[in-house]
Amino acid sequence: MSFYQHLVQQTAAGRQYLLTAPVIAAAQQGQVDHATYLAFLTQAFHHVRHTAPLLMACGAALPMQAGQLRKAIAEYIDEEIGHEEWILSDISAVHASQGQPQNATADTIEPPCISIELMVAYLYDQIQRHNPLALFGMVHVLEGTSVQLGSSMAELVRAHLQLPAAATSYLSSHGALDQEHYQFFQKLMDGIDDAADQQAIIKAANMVFRLYGDMLRSLPLPTHAH
Repeated sequence: MSFYQHLVQQTAAGRQYLLTAPVIAAAQQGQVDHATYLAFLTQAFHHVRHTAPLLMACGAALPMQAGQLRKAIAEYIDEEIGHEEWILSDISAVHASQGQPQNATADTIEPPCISIELMVAYLYDQIQRHNPLALFGMVHVLEGTSVQLGSSMAELVRAHLQLPAAATSYLSSHGALDQEHYQFFQKLMDGIDDAADQQAIIKAANMVFRLYGDMLRSLPLPTHAH
């Protein structure tokens, strides 16, 4: 069994916890409102803005002989840097669609929920005090989930809330178009053969599945969706 397959197997319960968050079923049934979507975008902003800094911290902490991993980290940074700006743009587009022009900035949106605050802090801590490769646990969770749900959720939200495409750029871009990127991740994981590194990635993935799942469970739903 490849390490990637082992990673999927060892995190199956965590993945199920995330995917069974009520908000996912509610979105699939058209039972979310603008408040739900804005709350999701707000929490996405608060972890996405840390993606590039986390990758930079991970790359800096890698041993000198980990040249191939460092190249992969550089590719990820190039792919991910600035994506939080897409989310702010989406938030602004949602407000505009409701007749409330508002230029969203990092200073104007709500603070992160406890789960996202803890998730980000946990990942920095793993990089700084334990094993920097733990960050790939986050990549497994967020990229895998976005590949599976991103595009379809963008279409559902856009149709149900009657939003322009400009309001769903984050979900759309992190959907089916990420397929090739995730295949790159699978190959990268299969090149990691150190047992301690593998365990660090599995442990972090399970933690992120739990905390991200908790965030999804904290999102507000319309009364009729409960």
